[in-house]
Amino acid sequence: MSDLQLKRVFPVSPEKLFAWVTTPDKLLKWWGPEGVHIPEHNLNLSRTGPWYSIMQNRDGQRFHVSGQVTHVDGPISVGFTWAWHDEVGTRGAESHVTFTIAATEDGAMLLIDHRDLDGSDTAARHEQGWTSTLRKLEAQLAELT
Repeated sequence: MSDLQLKRVFPVSPEKLFAWVTTPDKLLKWWGPEGVHIPEHNLNLSRTGPWYSIMQNRDGQRFHVSGQVTHVDGPISVGFTWAWHDEVGTRGAESHVTFTIAATEDGAMLLIDHRDLDGSDTAARHEQGWTSTLRKLEAQLAELT
């Protein structure tokens, strides 16, 4: 099993950042790596329970991921399970993601802690995906300032 952590500081309050990482209308503006859109989902990380999203790239490939929101402690953290589905819909190995938010002098820091990934290759692919996704969040939040 492998784990990864990514940290970014954004020029917004912890409360505003928490809203951007949990509420559906804001999540959909940055969820998924650059170059994908979300044609189907029930993304809502502001409450516990099931979630899923289908990411579709420019070539039409679809990637289905789902899990359970396990805790919501606004504006501090939200946790959820994460598993990809194969082409016939079978859910794969489950990992765990926590978004933790802390106030900084310049705004708020987001820590993405993705644990229990199935090996270092999987962790490296998720690091690339989260890094690309964070660039989208950064661009959205930059428009607010």
